[in-house]
Amino acid sequence: MTVTVSSHLASGIAPERFKKVFRRYPAGVVVVTADAGRGPVGFTATSLTSLSLSPPLVSFGIALTGSSWPTIERASSAVVNFLGAEQEPLARTFATSGVDRFAAPTAWRRLPEGDPVLDGVAGWLRLSIQQIVPAGDHRIVVGRVEEAAHDEGRRPLLFHDGRYLAL
Repeated sequence: MTVTVSSHLASGIAPERFKKVFRRYPAGVVVVTADAGRGPVGFTATSLTSLSLSPPLVSFGIALTGSSWPTIERASSAVVNFLGAEQEPLARTFATSGVDRFAAPTAWRRLPEGDPVLDGVAGWLRLSIQQIVPAGDHRIVVGRVEEAAHDEGRRPLLFHDGRYLAL
């Protein structure tokens, strides 16, 4: 079942109030990377959610105004890179507009399937994109986890109240 939500402006709280409330909600930090044939793109996200164990599904949100959106829209796959507590500089790089996020000092490689993955991350999920759902000024991307890797000994990077933190 798919629920369609109108993207028209509706009554509700003001965007600034909405952001203020969610700044108080801690979230894990990931970088989503993809390549639809025109070079790698990536962006920092805190919207990763596990959806289903069988099949293994996750989702993340992406703004329609984001520079990575056109690639994500065309991509058949993506990689979710889990950042470790010491990787705040990497999170900041992928959250910055107008820079080459894959230039040095960013270290990355391609998986055998061609997907870009960041080196030295705490873990990653390779996804096949299953569905893209309209959600206001964003899209929710649903991906099936096809492959995963993780480093048991790493602490995660978190985002809370406008700051990066570690547990």
